[in-house]
Parts: sequence; C-alpha cells; structure tokens
Amino acid sequence: MKKRLLGSAGVSLLATSLAAQTAPLTPEQQSFRALYQEMVETDTSITTGSCTLLADKIEAHLKEAGYTPDQITRFAIPEKPKEGGLVLVYPGTSKTLKPMLLLGHLDVVVAKREDWTRDPYKLIEENGYFYGRGTSDMKAMDAAWVDMMIRFKRSGYKPKRTIKMALTCGEETTGAFDGAEWLAKNKPDLIAAEFALNEGGGGRTDGHGKVVLMTMHVGEKAVQNYRIETTNPGGHSSVPVPDNAIYELADALKKVAAYEFPVQLSDTTRSYFARVGKTQPGELGAAMVAISKDPTDKAALAILDKDRSYHSMLRTTCVATLLDGGHANNALPQRAGANINCRIFPGNSVEATQAALAKAIDDPKVTVTLVQPIRPPAVPPPLDPKIFGPAEKLVAKYYPGVPFVPAMSTGGTDGIFLEGIGIPVYGPPGGYGDPDGNGAHGLNERRSVASVYGGRDFLTDLVKTYAEGPK
Repeated sequence: MKKRLLGSAGVSLLATSLAAQTAPLTPEQQSFRALYQEMVETDTSITTGSCTLLADKIEAHLKEAGYTPDQITRFAIPEKPKEGGLVLVYPGTSKTLKPMLLLGHLDVVVAKREDWTRDPYKLIEENGYFYGRGTSDMKAMDAAWVDMMIRFKRSGYKPKRTIKMALTCGEETTGAFDGAEWLAKNKPDLIAAEFALNEGGGGRTDGHGKVVLMTMHVGEKAVQNYRIETTNPGGHSSVPVPDNAIYELADALKKVAAYEFPVQLSDTTRSYFARVGKTQPGELGAAMVAISKDPTDKAALAILDKDRSYHSMLRTTCVATLLDGGHANNALPQRAGANINCRIFPGNSVEATQAALAKAIDDPKVTVTLVQPIRPPAVPPPLDPKIFGPAEKLVAKYYPGVPFVPAMSTGGTDGIFLEGIGIPVYGPPGGYGDPDGNGAHGLNERRSVASVYGGRDFLTDLVKTYAEGPK
C-alpha cells in the first residue's frame, strides 16, 4: 500500500490518487484520515473559529495514546482565549543529542461558504483530492505530526533524540496572538532544540500529475509593513491647489512601483538556481546557472525576472496593498496614505528597507513609518549536511529521479521567531502540490490524496532518521 501511494517521477498523480481511492486503507491510515478530517472540520479561522478547541481535541488524542499531563503544556493569553496551542515533549534516551522540534500552525485563513463551491469546513474527497480550508496550509502536516507522535507512543518507540511538537495559532493573521512568537519570548527552554521542522518545503508537479521537483525550505524572507503618508491643510474643493495630499501619495506610489531593490543571493538561492538550472532546458536553465555564478549578469536577470517567483527570490520586494485618503466629497484631502508590504531578503534590516523606500520616493512631504508588529530579521539556517543528507536519501527512495534542492520561501512562516532565538528551521520535503498553489489562502483549497498519505509516510521516516542522530 505504501509503495502504491508514494509514486515516482514518472507515475501520474491521477493514477496514484485513484490507486489510493480504490485500495483499502490500513487501520493506521484510517486513524490518520479521521484525525485529518477532524482538523479540517474544526474551524480555526480568526473570525469564526478556535485554535484552542482544536488543541483540546489534539490533547485528548495524545492522552489517550498514553502521554502524561506533565509531557503536555497548554498555553494562551486571557485576551485571546480562542488562540491557544500546545507543546508536547517526548523524551529521548540520549543524554548528548539535543532535541528536535516539530512546528505547525493550527489556524487557517478565513473562508466564506458563499464563495466556495463546497463547504470549506468539511473534508470532501473528490477526483483524487481532499478539499477544504487547511487541507494544504497546513493541516496535512499538522495531522502528520500528531499522527506520528501517537504512533510512536503506542508502539513503544524510544527515540534517541527528544522529540518536541509545538502546535500554535496566529500565523495567518497579523495582530493575532502568535503562539510561536510567544513561545520564543516566554518559553524558550520549553521549545529549545538543535533544529526544527516546519512548513515551506515539499514538491511540485508539472500541473499534469508528474512530480518534477522536491525542495527543502531553507530560510525565508522577513515580512514587514510600512505606511507612507502625506498630509495637507486641505480646504474647499471648489478652489483646488496643486499641493494635494492624494496627488502627492500617487506620485510616491509610482516611485515605489518603479523601484527595484538590488539583486542578492544567499547560499540557499545560489544552490537552488545552480541545481534547478541544470534540469531546465533552453535559455531559462542557462540563465539560472549563470545568475548563480554572477548575480550581476544582466542578460540572465532579464530572463529570470519574467517569472514573478524568480524575480522575488532574487531581491527584497515591496508592494502597495492598502489605500486610504480624504475625508469628504467636497473637501481637499488633509491626509492620504498607503500600506506597503515588504518581503525582505535575509541579511537586510527593516530600518535599511525603510531608508531605501524613503530614498526612492525622495519627497520630504511623504513620511515612511514602520507598522507594528516589527518582526525579527530573517536569519537563514545553514545548508547542514546532517539535515539535508537524510532528506536527500529519502527523496531518492520515495521519488526516484526527481531533483531535490534547497529553496528560500518568498513568503513568511513562524520559523522566523525560532531562528531569532537560535533554532535553525527547515521545511522538509515529502508531500507535494500543483503549480497553481492548490487554492491555499484562496477558494476551494485542496491537497491530492496521494500527497497527503505519501507525505505522512515520508515525514515519519524522516523524523525517525533525525531522531536517531547522525550516522
């Protein structure tokens, strides 16, 4: 059963999914599916849901498996009672190996029933996919973490390395109670680990069912918002003047849109472009290899910048996301402002990015201010052979012939808070998605059946390999 679900580079995702549907599930797979369904069908959105409720259910499963109350730590704050989480500690036998940490966020982006084809908070299996909010981001991995910890306990497995699991809330919503940030600030000893595994890695299909790439998420950009604003005394709209807050803001936004931050490479992105470039035909592959050797190669950059993902991987990016201005139909605007959302390349500070925006706008009438919360700078973890090596071997076993490369996320995860206290965070391979993003953060989110079951098996093998320590 396991081999039928794993697939390979040349096996159709559709055929694999159909096999998963027709072959009977083992008792362990049935339990895993029930857990996954419970997670998806427990609404954990910021508006109508509760992470605390899902954490309650997970705690009950862990205790039923044999974990004792002293191995489970619950946490929340009084102001945000529905945004709680939990930490599990499964002691290892080694006195020298440091712990490892499995990190996952339970919260999901808000989904409105009237916008979806199916009920977003029901797990629906259809045409080789599981549909529902969180099926992809990131309850498949959450379910894999919880499922393996239950199976480890029930089987009597004794890892050499202590395995910790932190399931948190607040990752998807700015201003929410972010459990990972809270743990890093308030309970660093509880989550202390040599390294952590988190979301961000995984594979990609060609859009037609063939797995073409597997990645290890190694580092990410920092997310930071800025407000640009113009002010003016205003006045009656019947006597307009050139000095107009909205016009000045519009001019500033045009300059932000036109500004390109300088090209940068990290060890992760340099390796990514070098390795993936060798597998790509034509000018795209040649450009990827060329940029990995020389980030000043303008010809290669012109080719890569046509792809918005590669464009973002090569630099800090900033984009206007919110706009406001004026106070009455018949009055000149006294104030106009916009939110600028930046994804800051590792190694750059929020202050330096603020200064770059101000310089690009070059207008003393326009202010550029930091918007809370201010996240820590992105600290890319090393390309550690002890992390990368075991994953590479398992990729070769599960997905023979599929390239495996390190990749930097252009988005953001809670891993940045752990890296801020010295815990390197990696997003392991295992499951996979389609080029269209599978509806994550959008409508009709889905995850292939084969990816869910295969990812569970892959992650279990990977965690056990890491838990036994370096060979």
